[in-house]
Amino acid sequence: MKHSAALSALIDALRSLPGVGPKGAQRMAFHLLQDGRPAARALSQALVQALERVGRCSRCRMLTEGPLCVVCAHPGRDASTLCIVESPADVVAIEQSGGYRGRYFVLMGHLSPLDGVGPEQLGARELESQLQEGGVREVILATNPTVEGEATAHFLSELARAHGVSASRIAHGVPVGGELEYVDGGTLAHALAGRQLLR
Repeated sequence: MKHSAALSALIDALRSLPGVGPKGAQRMAFHLLQDGRPAARALSQALVQALERVGRCSRCRMLTEGPLCVVCAHPGRDASTLCIVESPADVVAIEQSGGYRGRYFVLMGHLSPLDGVGPEQLGARELESQLQEGGVREVILATNPTVEGEATAHFLSELARAHGVSASRIAHGVPVGGELEYVDGGTLAHALAGRQLLR
């Protein structure tokens, strides 16, 4: 059955969400338009506000409404340790584990030359300037244990070494092929505690 232009556009927009296929997107669209119109309005307003107000932290690239995120603005965080992750969801997962008190750098992805994602898109220049400041003594590479995540970790370890900063990799208590945002806090805390220097 062919949908109207507006309904088709809504279904296509919902399909852009991770894990949402054509049937799921159609089901969501029908729900929002049939029984959930007040929720749909609240959702659209919240989305517009978030798009207008939420940007990136000027230091770590985490999502925030101010110039610095809450972690970078906190004076009690250990500025000598920098945990490098692929996404804001990874920061949330590590923070929930309660086992880390340093700062972060959020890549917003991983190296993927076929998709046009290189060091520039991951903020390599911003990271390099932080390493040049001299306050960072260790970077913890907490990229996902996927092929792309491992390649990204290798690139970042070379970058850290070039600036005299030691690089460690989180231990592989995290399942291979898994993503940090889906790992439980205990496993993640264990992985951070068991990190090893890259040689």
